[in-house]
Amino acid sequence: MRALRIWAIALVILAALFVAVDRVAVYVAESQAEDRVKVPGAQIGSTDISIKGFPFLTQVAGSELDEVDVKITGIETHAAGRALRISTMNAELHDVRLTDGFSGATAAHATGTAVISYEDLTEAASDGVKVEYGGKSKVKVTGTVTVPLLGRPISRSVLSTVTLVDGHTVRVHADKVPGEGIPGLEKLIREKTDFEREVGGLPNGLKLEKIQPTADGLEISVTGTDVRLAG
Repeated sequence: MRALRIWAIALVILAALFVAVDRVAVYVAESQAEDRVKVPGAQIGSTDISIKGFPFLTQVAGSELDEVDVKITGIETHAAGRALRISTMNAELHDVRLTDGFSGATAAHATGTAVISYEDLTEAASDGVKVEYGGKSKVKVTGTVTVPLLGRPISRSVLSTVTLVDGHTVRVHADKVPGEGIPGLEKLIREKTDFEREVGGLPNGLKLEKIQPTADGLEISVTGTDVRLAG
C-alpha cells in the first residue's frame, strides 16, 4: 500500500511538472510567434497570439496546432496614393501547420473580424472630409465644396451606404445629396463624399466577406484558407 501511495504521489508530481512545462512552452512559443508575424506590403503595430489546445508539446511534436487566435492592432497599407489603416483584426486560425523549422505557419482555414475606425476612414477619405457613424447601418459623411455660382464654400452632410466591391474595396456612396436647385452642386458634393478605398494588408489567404457600419467603426468579416501567418 505504501508503495502504491508513493507511486501515486510521484505520478501526480510528474503530471503537475508536465503541465507546468507545457504552459511555459506555450508562453515562450506565443512570445516568439508575435515577433515573427508579417503582413506582406503592410506595417503592423502590435500582435497578440494565443495558442489553444492541450497539451501543446504533443501538438508541436506533430508540427500542427489545433487553433491559434491572433489579434493585430494597426495594419497600415497604401492604395491609390491613400493610406488606409485597419484599426484591429482578430482571427481564429484552425489546423495550423508549422513549417520551415517552426519559423513559419499556415492555417488550413480561418475566420475573423477586421475593424476600420471612423478616424482612420476619415484619414483615407478626400481632403476636408469627415466620416462618422450615421446610425442604422449608415455612415455620415461631411464635406465642404466651393460652388462657382455662389463664390463661397458650402458644407453638406450626407448619409451613405457602405459596400464591398470585388471583395477587396470599400465603397462609400451617398444615398441622397441635397441639390437645393443649384446647378452642379450634387456633382461637386459627390466628388467629395463618394469614394472607394482598397483594403490591403491582410495576411495572405484572408479575404473580405461582409461589411457593416457600427458605432465603433466599419466591421468587416474575413475568412480564408491556407492563411500564411509567419515566415
